[in-house]
Amino acid sequence: MPTSAPVYYRDQQAWRDLQQFLPARLRPTDDTAPDEEFWTWRGHRVHLDRYPNPKAGAKVVLHHGVGTNGRQMSLILGAPLARRGFETVALDNLGYGLTRVRPGTTPSYDDWVDLVVDFLAHEQSRDDRPIVLCGLSAGGMLTYHVAAKAPRGTLRGIVGMTFLDKRDQQVRDETSHDRLTARAGVPVMGLLAKTPAASMKYPMSLASKMSALANDPAAMKVLMKDRTSAANWVSVRFLDRYMNYAPAVEPEDFDACPVLLTQPAEDRWTPHHLSVPVLSRITKVPVDTVMLDNAGHYPLEEPGLGQMQDAIADFVTKHTC
Repeated sequence: MPTSAPVYYRDQQAWRDLQQFLPARLRPTDDTAPDEEFWTWRGHRVHLDRYPNPKAGAKVVLHHGVGTNGRQMSLILGAPLARRGFETVALDNLGYGLTRVRPGTTPSYDDWVDLVVDFLAHEQSRDDRPIVLCGLSAGGMLTYHVAAKAPRGTLRGIVGMTFLDKRDQQVRDETSHDRLTARAGVPVMGLLAKTPAASMKYPMSLASKMSALANDPAAMKVLMKDRTSAANWVSVRFLDRYMNYAPAVEPEDFDACPVLLTQPAEDRWTPHHLSVPVLSRITKVPVDTVMLDNAGHYPLEEPGLGQMQDAIADFVTKHTC
């Protein structure tokens, strides 16, 4: 008899298997794992990992990429930042992690952006503490897209481990699964997105350079077995909008909040030069870059992990006090 998909991460094995590749200090037990909540948005049931701290002076909202999920963000950032005194919450966006999409709907990347904008408003309705939004991989550019669209004052800062404009052909060439996908696949997806085939699912591992998600081959085997993260399939509609999304404000005019890039130095998927075209155009707010030594795209390695946690903690403190 088939086993039903887990509702909570406490019942999922995948993230537990991943812990063996992290330093011992980042391996939560059942007693130190985050609280699990659900937030309803437009009929979708959005899963949240939260380390609540009513006394914290600031919140850090964490967003995954197209090969990870919220629990994987809790492992490398949620728990360690919570230990430093911040309230953290990692969400699973539509189609990823343990979020349940409303039956009969086919969300797009636009919905990802709108969901986070509305989630930030939801958090602000709970209390008035300042918020910093932090994203891994595709989640990095999503932090920019959200900051560009959200009402002014929503965010005190954004942190990305990459900032990629997928409209840029070089970015497509270097981050897609192969050159054919980058050059021919994207326009084909655009055509299909205008037909009933828009809801058809496609593996992200064939659309993107998922093989470079982690630098440890054994960790990659674990990640590629997880249908809630690296082994996920997404719709044609999502892929089309993800590759063509235009921000509400282009980088030249962006003035919403300071920006921090925490760039893994050994990133084989999205190296530093691919973020430069976006960040070099942002001149109206401070933009800082911290290189993470020895770290891969999904950073499992020291000293990069510690450097990332230090840099984000310092950034949050600087811009929320």
